[in-house]
Amino acid sequence: MPAIMPSPAPRSPPGGAALAWPALLAWYDRARRPLPWRASSGETADPYRVWLSEIMLQQTTVAAVIPYFVRFTQRFPTVAALAAAPEEEVLALWAGLGYYARARNLHRAAKMLATDGFARMPADLRRLPGIGAYTAAAIAAIAFGVPALAVDGNVARVLARYLAIMTPLPAAMAEITAAAANFATAAAFRARPGDATQALFDLGAGICVKSTPRCPECPLQEGCMARRRGLATILPRRTAKAPRPERFGAQFWLTDAQGAVLLRRRAARGLLAGMVELPGTVWREGRPWAEAEALAVAPLKAEWRKIGAVRHVFTHFALTLDVYAGAVAAFSAADLGGFARPAAALAEEALPSVMRKCVRMATGAA
Repeated sequence: MPAIMPSPAPRSPPGGAALAWPALLAWYDRARRPLPWRASSGETADPYRVWLSEIMLQQTTVAAVIPYFVRFTQRFPTVAALAAAPEEEVLALWAGLGYYARARNLHRAAKMLATDGFARMPADLRRLPGIGAYTAAAIAAIAFGVPALAVDGNVARVLARYLAIMTPLPAAMAEITAAAANFATAAAFRARPGDATQALFDLGAGICVKSTPRCPECPLQEGCMARRRGLATILPRRTAKAPRPERFGAQFWLTDAQGAVLLRRRAARGLLAGMVELPGTVWREGRPWAEAEALAVAPLKAEWRKIGAVRHVFTHFALTLDVYAGAVAAFSAADLGGFARPAAALAEEALPSVMRKCVRMATGAA
């Protein structure tokens, strides 16, 4: 999502509308969400916690992020502690949160921040790995009071409704960002840019929600054009998405007499780079792996049995994995291109969500 830095001189917003920042801020002062990374009213925000939360929140919900954020900050209370940690430990704590390039970029950025400290302006923050226009604006506004308005999905939805923008997303983003640039010139926004930005986040998350907006509770209802025109439930419009491609593969749960499991680490580049997985086939499009051809690439010969299949949806494709289980008296993990871990210790490994599904199937865990 884009970041908006206000222009020096205000221009007329689309349709002559203005955004009622004082009403929105008054609502936020009463109803702000108590989030573990958010400073209390009157407190100064911690740039480390703001940055960490914004990276975690990319493509992820607040509810999913909270327990990860708490664990992360307990283990890495400062940017220096994060910078000093091995990447494998960072990935292990991140496992299950998805979009794992974020964790690797987070670790790289922590090493830079431990030396140079935080910059204040969005253009400087964007030099850090993993920080784009939206994230830089959010950090600048919330942590440092820079008058930058970050437009995330919640903010885009609020503004599309407020201005009754009929252009479908994502094409509507140009119109939405132009409106945001105008709204960000207001004195009330410039006085409290961090609170104003978070107020829009909270409004979109709790009041101006996707399918059933709670318009009577909205502090912006008087100026909302979608509400006046009865369009709130159908805006913003969206261009229909193409169906996700389907990919198929097989993974192998191999144990020895001591209960150790064969694992391997994925390549340093590409999807789920550096994460831990069960050995398996490549993931191909078009057709599932027949049992005979899957077992032909199993780690070694064993009495393999198919125990089920798991399904996982990535951003750009959907994946179905057949899971096979086999046991042998002993195996050499190094000779098989991997390493062994006790089954009871797998929770500590950097297993992505799709692999955790395979593990739960193999172990019978709920």
